[in-house]
Parts: sequence; structure tokens; C-alpha cells
Amino acid sequence: MKQLLIISHAPSPNTRCLRDALIAGAEAAGGVTVRSKAPLDTVADDVLDAHGVILSTPENLAYMSGALKDFFDRCYNPCLDETQGMPYALQVRAGTDGTGTCKAVDRIVTGLRWQAIAEPLICRGDFRDEFEEQCRELGETFATALGEGIV
Repeated sequence: MKQLLIISHAPSPNTRCLRDALIAGAEAAGGVTVRSKAPLDTVADDVLDAHGVILSTPENLAYMSGALKDFFDRCYNPCLDETQGMPYALQVRAGTDGTGTCKAVDRIVTGLRWQAIAEPLICRGDFRDEFEEQCRELGETFATALGEGIV
């Protein structure tokens, strides 16, 4: 069975809610094993065992969280030659913009040669219930595509 890894830095109730929605959507799809880990707890073997990755981060000072950057710093080289073509998606919780975070993540995953399966999901502005539904849909869509061999 294929494995979907959700790497989520969720330091607040709102970001935990979005992480949980990603997981719920992915699990609802069925057909894949869903694992969720915090970036600081994720090691290269977690990525090497996965068939797809969803990255979830708050935007901090127009950048990804330090925890997600730490994950990339530790896992980049061990994953570089082993995960080319890895399907991934990005979800950003941004107070105002989100584009700086997307650009920073894009630079790294481009180097890894990962393949985006969707445009980044940027949950901008004040927290709204629709963010949860968008995350649920992203998780479900990704897991369905992974489970059916589309990605």
C-alpha cells in the first residue's frame, strides 16, 4: 500500500486544525497509509518510505517555519538522489500573503526534483472555516491520486 506523509508544523490551534483536516481528508480517501509527523521529528527515512508528501507550514516573516526549514536542511542530501519525481503538495497558513513561503519551498523542492500535484494552498487572512474544507479536499485529492496511481 502506498504511503502519504504529511509533514506539518502546527504550533497553534488554527494550524493544528488545518493539519487535522489534511489528515482527515487523506484518510477518508482510503487506499493509502497516512502518516503525519512534525518537521522536527521527521527524518530522511520517513521521506524515503513515502510515495508522496504534503508540506504544511505557517508563514513566518514571509518564509516557511524554521521547523520546516530545519527538516529540509537535515533531509535534503539523503533524499536528493532517492526521491526525484516525488509528488508533493504545499499548504501555507498566511496572515497576509504567503507568496514568500511558496517561493522558498519551491526553490528547495525544485532542487530535490519533486513534482507539485497542485498549486500551493494558501489560507490567507483571518482564520475561516473554509480553510478546513480546503485542507480536507487537498488531503483527499492527493490520497486518491496516490492510491489510484495517478501520481
